[in-house]
Amino acid sequence: MNTIIEEYGINVFSDETMKEYLSSATYNALMKTIESGAPLDESIAAEVSKGMKEWALKMGATHYTHWFQPMTGTTAEKHDSFLSPVTRGKAIAEFSGKELFKGEPDASAFPSGGLRATFEARGYTAWDPTSHAFIKEGVLCIPTAFCSHGGFALDKKTPLLRSMKAIDKQAMRILRLLGNTTSKRVITTVGAEQEYFLVDKNLFEKREDLMICGRTLFGNPPPKAQQMSDHYFGAIKPRVLQFMSDLDKELWKLGVPAKTEHNEAAPAQHELAPVYATSNIATDENQLVMELMRKIAHRHGLECLLHEKPFDGINGSGKHNNWAMSTDDGINLLDAGKTPSENVQFLIFLAAVIKAVDEHQDLLRISASGATNDNRLGGFEAPPAVISIYLGDELSNILTAIENEKTYIKKDTVYLHTGADVLPKLKMDSTDRNRTSPFAFTGNKFEFRMLGSSASIACTNFILNTIVADALEEYADELERAEDINIGINTLIKRTFAKHKRIIFNGDGYSNEWREEAERRGLLNLKSTVDALPYYIKDENVELFERHKVLCKEEIYSRYEILLNSYINIVRIEAATLHDIVSKKIIPAVCKFSGMLASAIESKKNIKISSHTETELLKHLSRHLDSLFNNLDKLKTDVFVKDDFGTTLDEAKYCHDTLLGDMAKMRHDIDALERLVGNNDWPYPTYTDLIFRV
Repeated sequence: MNTIIEEYGINVFSDETMKEYLSSATYNALMKTIESGAPLDESIAAEVSKGMKEWALKMGATHYTHWFQPMTGTTAEKHDSFLSPVTRGKAIAEFSGKELFKGEPDASAFPSGGLRATFEARGYTAWDPTSHAFIKEGVLCIPTAFCSHGGFALDKKTPLLRSMKAIDKQAMRILRLLGNTTSKRVITTVGAEQEYFLVDKNLFEKREDLMICGRTLFGNPPPKAQQMSDHYFGAIKPRVLQFMSDLDKELWKLGVPAKTEHNEAAPAQHELAPVYATSNIATDENQLVMELMRKIAHRHGLECLLHEKPFDGINGSGKHNNWAMSTDDGINLLDAGKTPSENVQFLIFLAAVIKAVDEHQDLLRISASGATNDNRLGGFEAPPAVISIYLGDELSNILTAIENEKTYIKKDTVYLHTGADVLPKLKMDSTDRNRTSPFAFTGNKFEFRMLGSSASIACTNFILNTIVADALEEYADELERAEDINIGINTLIKRTFAKHKRIIFNGDGYSNEWREEAERRGLLNLKSTVDALPYYIKDENVELFERHKVLCKEEIYSRYEILLNSYINIVRIEAATLHDIVSKKIIPAVCKFSGMLASAIESKKNIKISSHTETELLKHLSRHLDSLFNNLDKLKTDVFVKDDFGTTLDEAKYCHDTLLGDMAKMRHDIDALERLVGNNDWPYPTYTDLIFRV
């Protein structure tokens, strides 16, 4: 058998492995929870923990950990050895059911947004049986949720699991009204396409801005970047291909179905796409993807950059969140079928998504917010900050016909004629892909393109699940009261499209014309994280999350504070880093170079030779150097200001309006100086060095 097939999932406590290490009764009880969402039977804890331990020891593991996802956006783990001494010089391996079900990591250093006091250190991790345990670097990793001593969610996983329960409940009500008596559960699935950059590690370590901030705070785009479109889907460089091969193998061993990899648009930029999984598992897997990308890059002398905009003037990196709804028996509720105009099930779930996105533009925008992603959104490669839905011509025409109470006449199948007889005849899709749309329908799913490459996908998906659950609940309430279900459905779909069609836009989302049109339509344009986050704590949004039991008021306000503090910290760290770089490296280097020019000018004067070129160059250097020094002094005053900002939002606004402005002015002069100083005298690797020397 092929080695990749034999090794796939080898490090996962998978269904097949559980059958081997658990009794039939315990396996069936556990699978009931995994497949149907039934409450976990705590009586099976001892046997499951024993089976996990035996398997882990056989696989060479020495420790176990509760692997969780705090509000940092990354993962956390505390390792405990299986060893338990029994006598002097002798030990046994132990792992109890209690240790499987619950952990007690110190929660004091994790962001809580005020959910607990600093001195309240206790936190709990609870086993999530719906996501398989796995072995990573000799440690048994048990996916868990993370909560405070008072039961508040301190992590990304808990609200996601709650939202999956909410959308399952409301979607099943709709399916029963449509006559479906066989499906038992509705799940949301996600495929997260991950973009990233690879640069040489030695060059990376010579750039403090990249090391500390994840992005360059200065630098000129190279003469040739992505203008020729020759990197996109181009032949992959051998060093990068070796990295991709190793990454695939490690991910496959962990059961992560890495499927597609290719060069992206920008030089040194690449993408990995997995096969779909449930929202919960896809979130866990994406965290593993990001972690392993960084680790495996080091094996190849590379550094993996997951920042949304590591290089100014060059495409940044997103994470396309492909979201769909399916039943436990394999029905994709967003599959239009061959005759979408007659597919009532598809139309009602499509209508719910349209309604949800239009009514909750603010929450979707918040789900893609953050200081790092602000550098990317609205750029040439990223969707604008305005939320809209792309449906394509056929679906838009169907909904228009429903609104106008007309019969939709399906066009004949169109085939693509290539003009080359040897090529196969290709059936044209009814819709194209719109790369400029933030939320595009792509056949049987929606692709949310605003999410940043470094972000956890959990927030986006618990928000998507919740807002769609809310629309479905309203539909179910109405249809359950309807005298005629068919008339009720038709009325509902017609009303939804008439009321919410403003959110549908099939054109160029990058154009200025669209921004103007969006404003006329009354759509939100929340250009920055600071603009977006106050919407999180609007009364109607608090009520929404509380009603569906996804987040309580305290948990919402805590996330609002955590996101604001994260924004503030990122901007302040960037500003302080730029201050150090300029004062300690760039100004001294330019002064030294200027001194050499001044010496050359003086030498030429002594022998009466023209020094016009050197004199003019020195003037340009001096002008930008003086400006840089003055702006550096202002940045120092602004970044280290001791001020009472009143609220966290006030401080975030200060960071956005003042510190980012200071940094932009300094960058203008730094980049001008880089163009004037020779490469041998400039203290940092340039963009050309970083993106072409892999």
